[in-house]
Amino acid sequence: MDTATHTARLKPTPDVPGAEQRAAPRFTLLIRAAKLVSTQGEFVCVIRDVSGTGVSVRLFHALPGCKEYALHMPAGAVYEISRVWQRDNEAGFTFTQPVEVERLVNESSDYPKRGLRLGLCFPVTINMLAGRFDAMVENISQQGARLTCDRMLAIDQTLRLEMPDHGGKPREVRAKVRWRRDSQYGLVFDDTFTLGDFARLAALLQAPALLEA
Repeated sequence: MDTATHTARLKPTPDVPGAEQRAAPRFTLLIRAAKLVSTQGEFVCVIRDVSGTGVSVRLFHALPGCKEYALHMPAGAVYEISRVWQRDNEAGFTFTQPVEVERLVNESSDYPKRGLRLGLCFPVTINMLAGRFDAMVENISQQGARLTCDRMLAIDQTLRLEMPDHGGKPREVRAKVRWRRDSQYGLVFDDTFTLGDFARLAALLQAPALLEA
């Protein structure tokens, strides 16, 4: 499912006896996009369920081999976590400190449309009527990006960016300039990325071997 949110009710899920039994009651969460930050980079995930002691997520590629991560929520909260298990594109983590589940869940509910932004830096080529020139993306979301370049761009100007798609092939992305600050510009994409394509692009730019695992 390539969506950042899903209107699932928050409700306790009974513990399962045996090896899968959990130490704390686990809650089904609004399916919510977040990012896992490790020494290998920033990677998109979808939170599936959470309790006061741990969280499970879905990924769109293999998980980096690190054990320690930080879970960054779109509204700004950060939770330190440690990997416990991984099966295919799913993984489970424990919180290194106790977590208030209701606070984490309410933050997700209060900001259902806040976009997930990754601090990825990579070069792009910009095409416009005046010609082609190079620029550097400094961060990116499904809906837009911030870049720097030495050309003067106008507000609401339409651009065509050449960047890799999630498979490494060239992709042209149309965008409009929404703001500028010195040599920095904020762009809004005409064609947004699906969450899955966005996640795979992030992996390609930082650790392409994760897409092959």
